[in-house]
Amino acid sequence: MKQVILIGPPGSGKSAVGSELASRLGFSFIDTDACIVKREGRAISDIFVDAGEAHFRAVECAIVQEVLKGDCSVLSLGGGAILDEGTQSRLLEARASGAEILFLMISLTTAVERIGLNKERPMLLINPRQQWSALLAARIGIYEKLATRTYSTDGETAEAVAEKIYVELAGAHARD
Repeated sequence: MKQVILIGPPGSGKSAVGSELASRLGFSFIDTDACIVKREGRAISDIFVDAGEAHFRAVECAIVQEVLKGDCSVLSLGGGAILDEGTQSRLLEARASGAEILFLMISLTTAVERIGLNKERPMLLINPRQQWSALLAARIGIYEKLATRTYSTDGETAEAVAEKIYVELAGAHARD
C-alpha cells in the first residue's frame, strides 16, 4: 500500500483521523486544504470570496494531482475535491495502483456537534444544515464509487477510528 486517501463530507474527521493514521503507519500526512492555504497565502473562505469557487477548485485539482504522485503518505482531501472528473480519474488510477481510498461518513447530527456548521466553511455559509445535507446528497454517490472502504466516524474519536483503520489495513495488506 503506497497511499491512503481520505474522502468525505465536511466534519467527517479526515484531517484528525488522517494525522493519527499517518503516525501509526509511519507515513507522512498531507492535508490538501492546508496545502491550498499555504500556496495561496490566505484562508479558504477568503479564496472563495476574493477569487471565487472556480479558482479554488482549479488550485485544489492541481494540488491533488501533485500529492497523488507521492508514496508512503496519508492524504486528506477537501470534501469537494472529488467533484472534478479529472480528480476522480486520478483517484481511480491510484486505487488501481494499490492506494486505499477511505470514505469517512458522518451524520448531520454529528457534523453539527463537531463543526457547528458556522465556522469558516465557505460552502456552508447560508442555511448550513440544509447546505451540508445537500452537499452530502450530491457527493455521496461519488464518495461510494471511489472508496475501497467506508468508516462511520459518528461517536468515535479520531484515535479510535485511526486504530480501527490501521488494524484492518495491516491485516488486509499482510495477506497480499
